Amino acid sequence: MKYVSYLRVSTRKQGESGLGLDAQKEILSRFIAPEDRIIDEHIEVESGKKNNRPALNRALLSAQQHNAKLLIAKLDRLSRNVGFIFQLKEANVDFVACDIPEMNTLSIGMVALVAQHERETISQRIKDALAQKKQRGESLGTPENLDENARLKGLRKRQENAYNNIRNKQSGAVSVMYRERGMTLQAIADKLNEDGYRTRYGKLFQPRTVKNLIDRYGTNS
Repeated sequence: MKYVSYLRVSTRKQGESGLGLDAQKEILSRFIAPEDRIIDEHIEVESGKKNNRPALNRALLSAQQHNAKLLIAKLDRLSRNVGFIFQLKEANVDFVACDIPEMNTLSIGMVALVAQHERETISQRIKDALAQKKQRGESLGTPENLDENARLKGLRKRQENAYNNIRNKQSGAVSVMYRERGMTLQAIADKLNEDGYRTRYGKLFQPRTVKNLIDRYGTNS
């Protein structure tokens, strides 16, 4: 099997220092079989929120030209923006994520849609809450809370909450996929934990929490 690897780090500092890249390369090297080859490598130094991903475009083109699969270490190296999933499908390139090799273009589309919907929902909830506070005549901020450190701290907290909630939604989509394949609740919980998934509160998945996810995000719910 021929592969074109795609590696991404979020900051220029990480790209220059190699922080994160070595770990991704190690994951790839352990994943491929001895007879497989990585024929090309593309490294992106960019935030996952940005829409401009030239290295990903080059990787897709290379995979097309060499009739190879796109290989990534972890699923989150691809953007959660659903537009990138459509780009992947239009390029007609197969991909493999080492942490969830069973994932395909169809199922990752479902995960991306769930994640994008969650981002939009979080944004709307914040707007609605601020509007309600304004209607009640409450202050939306105090001078002591408007310094740069406070703003950065608040931003980090909001990003952390949103990220955890999105991961929980992704775990739900993956759990539904595994359940439809006939896996038991315990097997799904073990698989999620093995692949590094955690609940919104950072805990390991149990059969009960997996069942809650499936009940919530299943197609019949």
